[in-house]
Amino acid sequence: MTQDTRSRIPNFIAITLQVICVASIIMWLLSSGAKAMHYHWQWYRIPEHLWFYEDGQWYPGELIEGLIVTLKISGISLVCTVVIGFITALLRMSDSIVGRSLARGYIEVIRSTPLLVQIYLLYFVFGPVLGIDRTTTAILALSLFQGAYSAEIFRAGLQGIPRGQLEAAESLGLSQIDSYRFVVIPQMFRKIIPPLTNEAVSLVKNSSIVSIMAIFDLTTEGRNIVADTAMPFEVWFTVAAIYLCITLTLSALAIWLERRLNIPNH
Repeated sequence: MTQDTRSRIPNFIAITLQVICVASIIMWLLSSGAKAMHYHWQWYRIPEHLWFYEDGQWYPGELIEGLIVTLKISGISLVCTVVIGFITALLRMSDSIVGRSLARGYIEVIRSTPLLVQIYLLYFVFGPVLGIDRTTTAILALSLFQGAYSAEIFRAGLQGIPRGQLEAAESLGLSQIDSYRFVVIPQMFRKIIPPLTNEAVSLVKNSSIVSIMAIFDLTTEGRNIVADTAMPFEVWFTVAAIYLCITLTLSALAIWLERRLNIPNH
């Protein structure tokens, strides 16, 4: 057993104990609050909203269907966010005055207005004019919003690459596109994985706001179930747990990628 492995074991035990302690405290608070309000928990009814068995087959429940919609919107929006953020960062660093002005104006406008207002404008004003549906509007709103924040992350990552790296690539005969593709971008992504993961987590959480457009995502399905069953605590705790699982998975993936990219070649 290596020294690094031995050091990870106590850390894992400490994290596990912390999670158990926090979970115990939360369960105690919930139990005490329910008794004070004479609330009767109905957790046994939650599984039927996750999946159900009918005619010899298992079918996804409302929460799973909403989760699929949330993951679809978040996944497409994340790809668009990366593209928009990278292009905006390149424009911010370009020699073109028009490009720099457009990029700076876009960032300032998006970062200075609430996401909810932007969604309303896209959905009620620009959406009908452009002829786009609700799902496309939601993806566009999330992509533009997160792209403005991601642009600064990409710009910082690009500025962190020494100028000599690009000059060395050009001296080897690589074109500017190949220099960015094989030299600059790989090094940049190694630097920006942690902050970019934070943006991905924020995007998943912000995706809950698109429920105002009657998109049947996880939040909307949770609200509909609460209206039908009068189980606000059980449903919203389940929805929160699902969001937590998504964000923790993204964080764990980012940590794995960061460690993998930082492993020296032998």
